[in-house]
Amino acid sequence: MRKYIATIMVSFAIVSVTFFGATTTEGKSSDTYKQLNLFGDVFEKIRSQYVREVTDEELIEAAINGMLSSLDPHSSYLTAKNFDDMQVQTKGEYGGLGMEVTLDKGVVRVVSPIDDTPASRAGIQSGDYITKLDGEQVMGLTLTEAVGKMKGEIGTDIIITVVRKGEKEPFDVTLTRDTITLKSVRHRIEGEVGYIRISSFTEKTESGLLESLDKIKQELGENLQGIVLDLRNNPGGLLNQSIAVSSVFLERGEVVSTRTRNDEHVQRFPARKGDNINGKPMIILINGGSASASEIVAGALQDHRRAVVVGTQSFGKGSVQTVMPLGANGAMRLTTAYYFTPSGNSIQGEGITPDILVEQIRFDKSNQINSRRRSEGDLRGSLANPNGNSDDDVEPEDENPAGETESDNTEGDNGDDEARDGDKKTEKAPALTTAQDDYQLNYAINLLHGMAIARNVD
Repeated sequence: MRKYIATIMVSFAIVSVTFFGATTTEGKSSDTYKQLNLFGDVFEKIRSQYVREVTDEELIEAAINGMLSSLDPHSSYLTAKNFDDMQVQTKGEYGGLGMEVTLDKGVVRVVSPIDDTPASRAGIQSGDYITKLDGEQVMGLTLTEAVGKMKGEIGTDIIITVVRKGEKEPFDVTLTRDTITLKSVRHRIEGEVGYIRISSFTEKTESGLLESLDKIKQELGENLQGIVLDLRNNPGGLLNQSIAVSSVFLERGEVVSTRTRNDEHVQRFPARKGDNINGKPMIILINGGSASASEIVAGALQDHRRAVVVGTQSFGKGSVQTVMPLGANGAMRLTTAYYFTPSGNSIQGEGITPDILVEQIRFDKSNQINSRRRSEGDLRGSLANPNGNSDDDVEPEDENPAGETESDNTEGDNGDDEARDGDKKTEKAPALTTAQDDYQLNYAINLLHGMAIARNVD
């Protein structure tokens, strides 16, 4: 019976295409039949002649994943295990090393380490390349396979081989896997300024933000001059959380809109009335690692003139993915819409342009950042900007990105276990360093002091 599986599968696909494509022309249907027959022929030849035996399940999953991943860098197939892992990660806890990664030229590139994790404690940096995992070459592995090897039982060790700009030779780093609790919001007081860092958008981000704001207001009271919201190296997360975070600082107005391929299907997401800090000045920090959901927040507050955006150009991921469960067979993540800022602009492939461009200065010349800008537009197969602003001459260099943590704009409450490539200049924003160690943060705080003074004079 096994040799008839391919024929049965193709026949079923033809029936499905005929049913759903009833309005297509006869010529188009004929072409579809030919392509499905071709698929069946290839499927059968692989099963019978490939150098090693592969299961029908492996081939079908690979075909589905290939079909999805060929569309754009963010559509993909999730096996049942990957789907379960994704749901666990979205809740803010998983086992692993703690870094967002992507695939670049066949090897793993670190987008950014997550705060207070084995990766960050070991000094792994944004822009590092991982070429070996426990001595096994990464080249030839899919990103899902590489990420799977980085995950494992808590307390077990893994040796990663790192290639870093400025280092003459690759070097090994031993990391001990740990429970990665994604505390996506942290805060501290800088003089009379509240500093809040959001590292990703999970189910707990809004509640964490409100908790941080309450503590800041309790400590500073009427002396609070304003808030610095740090979204640097934040690769994104849940769409509904980006809307909720924006709403915390807006009295009214649109946060974001999404549009499908049908121009009439426009969904608008308004802010809930009520600015939590009563109009006090705000600075938002972004850089090339700020992507997806973090760009929605920065774009919304910038367009409403609620905050001054400081830093460098963001990554430019302006699409929304919907996770569609497939029963016992996992799920598919499909790009279903573009998102637009309140002013009607798409940042797809371009990013958010800061109001004030401030580069991150490195006083140690051996650790200077790379001036090459890397963005969504560099990803192979990336979608064009729907406003027609993308540069079609960009030569894509990255493969389909994936990662160890959830970090995509995902419609609904389901998360995403693939991280976005968000490294613009291999900038590494220290998680909660002092302003004296962080030039961009120091600039933002001084600017906010000036804004507060001007506000009081008015």
